[in-house]
Parts: sequence; structure tokens; C-alpha cells
Amino acid sequence: MAPPTSTTTQPLLSPAELSYLHTSLSLNPPIRPDSRQPKQFRPLIAETNILPSTNGSARICFADGSEAIVGVKAEVEKTVRESGGLGQQQQIETTEDEEGGDDRRDSGGGGGGSNSSTGTGTGENSWVEVSIDMPGFRDDDPLPVFLGAMLNEALLASGDLPAKLYINRRFHWRLFVDILLLSPPLSYPLPLLSLTTHLALLTSRLPQLTSEADEDPTFHDDWEMATYLYPPSLRNQTRPPITLLVMAVGENVVFDPTRDELCVADAVVAVSVAADHNNRGLVGEESGWGTGTGNGNGQGRRGLSLVSVRMVDTPARLTGPGVPDEVNSAMGGGVGGGGEGAKVREMGRVEGVWRPPRGGVKRAVIAKMIKMVMERGGVAEEVLDGLEGVDL
Repeated sequence: MAPPTSTTTQPLLSPAELSYLHTSLSLNPPIRPDSRQPKQFRPLIAETNILPSTNGSARICFADGSEAIVGVKAEVEKTVRESGGLGQQQQIETTEDEEGGDDRRDSGGGGGGSNSSTGTGTGENSWVEVSIDMPGFRDDDPLPVFLGAMLNEALLASGDLPAKLYINRRFHWRLFVDILLLSPPLSYPLPLLSLTTHLALLTSRLPQLTSEADEDPTFHDDWEMATYLYPPSLRNQTRPPITLLVMAVGENVVFDPTRDELCVADAVVAVSVAADHNNRGLVGEESGWGTGTGNGNGQGRRGLSLVSVRMVDTPARLTGPGVPDEVNSAMGGGVGGGGEGAKVREMGRVEGVWRPPRGGVKRAVIAKMIKMVMERGGVAEEVLDGLEGVDL
């Protein structure tokens, strides 16, 4: 998570407010400030294909005013094969250009990657680039850089996206995913950016290829002939991942937390899942994290694969502890502000007095959070069902 200077992590609540909020969220059932249920997401408005001159685009606006737009752009790029060094790479490319595009994949010192030597349609992770633009942040600030890395990690780990960008052994598509957060980050924006990216990739199309083999790529002029990056008619393949933000307060698990709720979280986890009808994810059914839903006869079956799990540093650790009355000199307490008073404030547990979380998180808590995301009829399935209802 970003440093404490970030507007999304800087706690703006007093110790008394933090204590009240933590107590409310620790009840059974928890009481959230906006009256939502623990598994309930904020209402949202979604649109697709809103940006011209892009291969795909989407917009999502949450009920609290957070809004994001994602545009996907694909460009043809010449594949540079790995050789002994940078000089050999340039020499190979220059030789091909001088010979009118002759294929010299097997020359140049025995180099050549897996694509160029075998001709298979495997891609490279470097063909996908994710950038985030947030108001009030530089491009190299920790928050947008970290968010971009998390989204890119989930995209590459979820399936065969790089392979979809393969054209031939000499050329490939380079995919640029440009994310624009239109509003200031009113809460941790990772779920908003992830859901918008998911829809933008579902709407992305690539021009139909008319060239053959290793020829210079040429494409059909009619955009209606373009093929979807994730064809909606093919139900037996992976879909773009979504990343959900989950937090734990005591024994309770809360989804889609607001900024104020994050300030009292004992643990925050970003869980990325992908819809995979073949359950081809990194974690399968045998380990308990692969799930499948359907009508019992295999039709309409959708598997959920766990793609990645990332711990997010809770901003509750940045807050100062409350002061119990017995050590508060203003309230007539017997202990002053010396070392003993500081020890009581930091280590003592007094009901109704805020104390920031210290130490790590139990594995059982993390397992419970992941299970609630992945289980049949769980939160991930509910979110994916809602996104499938958006007109592409």
C-alpha cells in the first residue's frame, strides 16, 4: 500500500471514532457505516465502448462518486528475439530488414526464443503494459505504480492473454491498458480499477488477420470482421480476472471496504480470481480453491480459479492509540506521561479505547477470507454474474 502521505491511507478519524467504528464492525452481524451487508458491494453503473479509436473501453462509476475509465489499445510490434546480447538482437533485426523480411530465425549465433524457434503461439509478458493515471499523483508515485503492478500481475497469471497477442514468429500485438481514475481516490481504488479493466478487455477486439504464416501482417478493413480478444461465444476459456478487496475485523470478514473502514481493519487482502470453465487456474479443485457452478449436467459450468493473493498494509497501523482514563492526567489518572504510561497506552487493552493492530495475521483468518471469495455462491461468483449482465 502507498505511504502514509497518500489520501487513500491517511486516517482522518480520532481515536474515539476509530474505537466506535471498530466496535461496530466487530459485532455479529457487523454494523457498517453505510448500512451495507458484510458481502454487499457498492452499487455501480457500467458502460462499455465509450472511447473512439480504441480496441476496447469501459467506464464504471460507484455510488460514492468514484469513477474510472479504461481504454485498451493494440499496436503491431516486431518481435525481438533473445540472443547473446543486445548487439546480437539488433544485428538480427537489421539483417531481416535488409533481406526483405527473410526469416533468419535459426542463425545469429544459435539464438532465438521459444516463439521464433518453434513457431508456436506462446507470448511474452512484456507484450502487456498497464498504466494508471490518478488525479493528484505523479506517474511514478508509489500508489499508481503499485496498483498497476497488481493489475498486471493478475492479468498475466490468469491465463493465456500473452498467447492471444501472438501473430507469427516475426510480429505480435502489444497491448496497452490505460486506466484513468476520474475522481480523487475516495477509497482504495483497486476493485474499481480491476472491474473496469475486466469489462474493457471483454470488449476489446483485434482486426482480422488476412496474411499467412510469417508474412508481414495485413488485416481486414472491415471492423465488423474484427475478432474479440475474449470471444463471448467461446465459453470454454478463461476470462479476464477481477480483484476483490477483503478486510477482517475481529472474526468478521467485510468486502469492498470504504476508506473509513480500512482505518480499523485488522487485515486487508487483495484476492484476484478468474472465470475458467476448464478450471485451468493456478490453483485447482484438488486444493480446495477451484470451484465450479452450473446446472448439474455440465452446461453453463463456470469454474473459478484463484489467480493471486496480496496482503495490503492496513492504514490502521498508522493511527495513534487512545488514552485510557486511568493513565490520562486530564481525567485524574494516576499515571503520568512517563514510560509506564506509554507502556499502558501501547500494550494495555481497555474496552472502548482504540488500540492499533500489532503483529501479523493468523493463517486461519486469511483462509477464511479466501474461502468466502471462492466458495460456490460466494462473492466472486456474484460479482462476475453482475458483470456478465453488462451489454458488450
